[in-house]
Amino acid sequence: MSEATLAQLRERLEREGLSCIAVKGERTLTSTQRGIRPLLAWLEQGEDVSGGIAADRIVGKAAALLYALMNVRAVYAQVLSESGLAVLREHGIHAEYGVLTERIINRAGTGLCPMEEAVLGISDPAAARTALEEQMRRLRAN
Repeated sequence: MSEATLAQLRERLEREGLSCIAVKGERTLTSTQRGIRPLLAWLEQGEDVSGGIAADRIVGKAAALLYALMNVRAVYAQVLSESGLAVLREHGIHAEYGVLTERIINRAGTGLCPMEEAVLGISDPAAARTALEEQMRRLRAN
Protein backbone atom coordinates (compact mmCIF):
# COMPACT_ATOMS: atom_id res chain seq x y z
CA MET A 1 0.00 0.00 0.00
CA SER A 2 1.30 3.47 -0.84
CA GLU A 3 1.98 6.16 1.73
CA ALA A 4 -1.14 8.04 2.84
CA THR A 5 -1.38 11.74 1.98
CA LEU A 6 -2.76 14.67 3.97
CA ALA A 7 -5.55 15.00 1.38
CA GLN A 8 -6.56 11.36 1.99
CA LEU A 9 -6.53 11.90 5.76
CA ARG A 10 -8.58 15.09 5.41
CA GLU A 11 -11.13 13.18 3.33
CA ARG A 12 -11.36 10.35 5.89
CA LEU A 13 -11.68 12.84 8.75
CA GLU A 14 -14.73 14.36 7.08
CA ARG A 15 -16.25 11.17 5.61
CA GLU A 16 -15.99 9.11 8.81
CA GLY A 17 -16.79 11.92 11.27
CA LEU A 18 -13.45 11.51 13.03
CA SER A 19 -11.94 14.10 15.35
CA CYS A 20 -8.40 13.06 14.41
CA ILE A 21 -6.40 10.48 12.51
CA ALA A 22 -2.69 9.68 12.49
CA VAL A 23 -0.93 7.38 10.02
CA LYS A 24 2.58 5.95 9.92
CA GLY A 25 3.14 3.30 7.28
CA GLU A 26 0.52 0.59 7.80
CA ARG A 27 -0.37 1.88 11.30
CA THR A 28 -3.53 4.03 11.50
CA LEU A 29 -4.90 5.60 14.68
CA THR A 30 -8.37 7.18 14.68
CA SER A 31 -10.61 8.81 17.26
CA THR A 32 -13.96 10.53 17.59
CA GLN A 33 -13.13 11.95 21.04
CA ARG A 34 -13.10 15.73 21.27
CA GLY A 35 -10.17 17.94 22.07
CA ILE A 36 -6.70 16.65 22.86
CA ARG A 37 -7.89 13.47 24.66
CA PRO A 38 -6.94 11.14 21.78
CA LEU A 39 -3.45 12.62 21.48
CA LEU A 40 -2.80 12.25 25.19
CA ALA A 41 -4.17 8.69 25.09
CA TRP A 42 -1.92 7.75 22.15
CA LEU A 43 1.10 9.16 23.97
CA GLU A 44 0.13 7.30 27.16
CA GLN A 45 -0.23 4.05 25.21
CA GLY A 46 3.18 4.53 23.60
CA GLU A 47 1.80 4.69 20.06
CA ASP A 48 4.59 5.48 17.61
CA VAL A 49 3.63 7.75 14.72
CA SER A 50 7.06 9.40 14.51
CA GLY A 51 7.61 10.48 10.94
CA GLY A 52 3.93 9.93 10.12
CA ILE A 53 1.16 12.37 9.25
CA ALA A 54 -2.03 13.49 10.99
CA ALA A 55 -5.32 15.24 10.36
CA ASP A 56 -7.39 16.89 13.08
CA ARG A 57 -10.55 18.96 13.34
CA ILE A 58 -9.05 21.64 15.59
CA VAL A 59 -5.36 22.30 16.23
CA GLY A 60 -4.36 25.02 18.66
CA LYS A 61 -1.07 25.44 20.43
CA ALA A 62 -1.87 22.56 22.84
CA ALA A 63 -2.48 20.01 20.07
CA ALA A 64 0.43 21.35 18.01
CA LEU A 65 2.81 20.81 20.94
CA LEU A 66 1.52 17.24 21.32
CA TYR A 67 1.96 16.57 17.60
CA ALA A 68 5.52 17.90 17.96
CA LEU A 69 6.06 15.49 20.87
CA MET A 70 4.70 12.67 18.68
CA ASN A 71 7.24 13.77 16.03
CA VAL A 72 4.83 13.75 13.09
CA ARG A 73 6.11 15.32 9.86
CA ALA A 74 2.84 16.87 8.62
CA VAL A 75 -0.55 17.93 10.01
CA TYR A 76 -3.80 18.98 8.35
CA ALA A 77 -6.23 20.94 10.55
CA GLN A 78 -9.75 21.93 9.59
CA VAL A 79 -9.24 24.84 12.02
CA LEU A 80 -5.72 25.91 12.99
CA SER A 81 -4.82 28.69 15.41
CA GLU A 82 -2.02 31.13 14.66
CA SER A 83 -0.11 29.90 17.74
CA GLY A 84 -0.62 26.29 16.62
CA LEU A 85 0.79 27.13 13.19
CA ALA A 86 3.78 28.84 14.82
CA VAL A 87 4.51 25.72 16.94
CA LEU A 88 4.22 23.39 13.95
CA ARG A 89 6.58 25.58 11.91
CA GLU A 90 9.02 25.88 14.83
CA HIS A 91 9.24 22.08 14.96
CA GLY A 92 9.60 21.65 11.20
CA ILE A 93 6.14 20.10 10.80
CA HIS A 94 4.45 20.80 7.46
CA ALA A 95 1.00 22.34 8.09
CA GLU A 96 -2.10 22.61 5.94
CA TYR A 97 -5.45 23.94 7.12
CA GLY A 98 -8.97 24.86 6.13
CA VAL A 99 -9.35 27.91 8.37
CA LEU A 100 -6.65 29.88 10.19
CA THR A 101 -7.98 31.55 13.35
CA GLU A 102 -6.47 33.87 15.91
CA ARG A 103 -7.18 31.54 18.83
CA ILE A 104 -9.14 28.48 19.97
CA ILE A 105 -12.04 29.39 22.22
CA ASN A 106 -13.74 27.27 24.88
CA ARG A 107 -16.90 25.27 24.09
CA ALA A 108 -19.10 27.89 25.78
CA GLY A 109 -17.62 30.56 23.52
CA THR A 110 -16.79 32.74 26.51
CA GLY A 111 -12.99 32.75 26.42
CA LEU A 112 -9.83 30.87 25.59
CA CYS A 113 -9.92 27.06 25.53
CA PRO A 114 -8.66 25.73 28.91
CA MET A 115 -6.08 23.54 27.14
CA GLU A 116 -4.74 26.58 25.33
CA GLU A 117 -4.58 28.45 28.67
CA ALA A 118 -2.56 25.56 30.14
CA VAL A 119 0.20 25.98 27.54
CA LEU A 120 0.25 29.77 27.14
CA GLY A 121 3.77 30.18 28.51
CA ILE A 122 5.10 26.77 27.41
CA SER A 123 7.18 26.04 24.32
CA ASP A 124 8.63 22.62 25.25
CA PRO A 125 6.43 19.72 24.04
CA ALA A 126 7.26 17.46 27.02
CA ALA A 127 6.44 20.25 29.49
CA ALA A 128 3.23 20.89 27.56
CA ARG A 129 2.18 17.25 27.92
CA THR A 130 2.64 17.44 31.70
CA ALA A 131 0.70 20.72 31.94
CA LEU A 132 -2.10 19.38 29.74
CA GLU A 133 -2.43 16.13 31.72
CA GLU A 134 -2.67 18.21 34.92
CA GLN A 135 -5.28 20.49 33.36
CA MET A 136 -7.33 17.44 32.29
CA ARG A 137 -7.20 16.11 35.87
CA ARG A 138 -8.35 19.50 37.23
CA LEU A 139 -11.22 19.72 34.75
CA ARG A 140 -12.38 16.17 35.51
CA ALA A 141 -12.32 16.91 39.25
CA ASN A 142 -14.65 19.92 38.83
